[in-house]
Amino acid sequence: MFTIPELEEAHALVGRHVPPTPAHDWPLLSEALGATVIVKHENHAPTGAFKVRGGITFIDWLKRTHPDMQGVVTATRGNHGQSQARAAIAAGLTAKILVPHGNSVEKNAAMRAYGADLIVHGRDFDEAKDEAMRLAQTEPLYPVPPFHRELVRGVATYGYELFTAHPDLDVVYVPIGCGSGICGTIAARDALGLSTEVVGVVAAGAPCVKLSVEAGRLIETNEARTFADGTCVRVPVQEAFDIYSTGTSHIGAVTDDEIADAVRLFYSATHNLAEGAGAAALALALQEKERLKGRKVGLVLSGGNIDRPLYQTILAGGTPEA
Repeated sequence: MFTIPELEEAHALVGRHVPPTPAHDWPLLSEALGATVIVKHENHAPTGAFKVRGGITFIDWLKRTHPDMQGVVTATRGNHGQSQARAAIAAGLTAKILVPHGNSVEKNAAMRAYGADLIVHGRDFDEAKDEAMRLAQTEPLYPVPPFHRELVRGVATYGYELFTAHPDLDVVYVPIGCGSGICGTIAARDALGLSTEVVGVVAAGAPCVKLSVEAGRLIETNEARTFADGTCVRVPVQEAFDIYSTGTSHIGAVTDDEIADAVRLFYSATHNLAEGAGAAALALALQEKERLKGRKVGLVLSGGNIDRPLYQTILAGGTPEA
């Protein structure tokens, strides 16, 4: 998708607002997997998630190419919305953000704090997304889709950081929602000419991406049910599918119980907070640990924005209801 100069330019732009996040080795995780483990800590980024990077490059592009736009409108389960609100407001634009009913209370509060005009609409992300695209036709607001080249170019900067620091990674596990994170990881790997295996992770209750890759075409599901809201998507994105369907070695699914186990392990082994999607990579690595023995494994901890009641349930040994 990108040349090295394009990624370097994006990294310089993002770096003016987001310091490089750490990529740490954790011996207790290495013991659990029987492998050398490197965690890319996107939970340490401003907004607490990797999405913040894409907002910076997207709003920069929007200001240059659509100067008539007064703001943006988009849909989210939280992290994308924080990213867009943060970057848009900083650039003097407005941000209208749609979320579904039952969305994360704490992510909603964070988006409002960044200056978003928050609207609750629909039963899930995909219904909120459809309404956001409709609103864009009635107001001078640019419709930010869940997947766009400039979003991916910004997000790819975490992969660029990870792979330049650890070019010898054998495999990297990446959670998938609409696909910007995994496509950015693939883009960075390919631009740097590395052979690292990239593995995608979905929640078993939101399997549209896995089903689509297995079928060789987009497969929508009637519902998506998982407490890992960053993966909770019913309708896959064609542009992302075109990249991850060929750029990954495979897509694996993890149950909510497995995700909760991984959240607990991240806490006990690293004392880091992981939201559901943020722990999904570790969950699948644990499921596949027999194939990882002796290898160097990267885990993308994509975010740490989990509501306190859910985290309390997990630390008490339970699994939150979807």
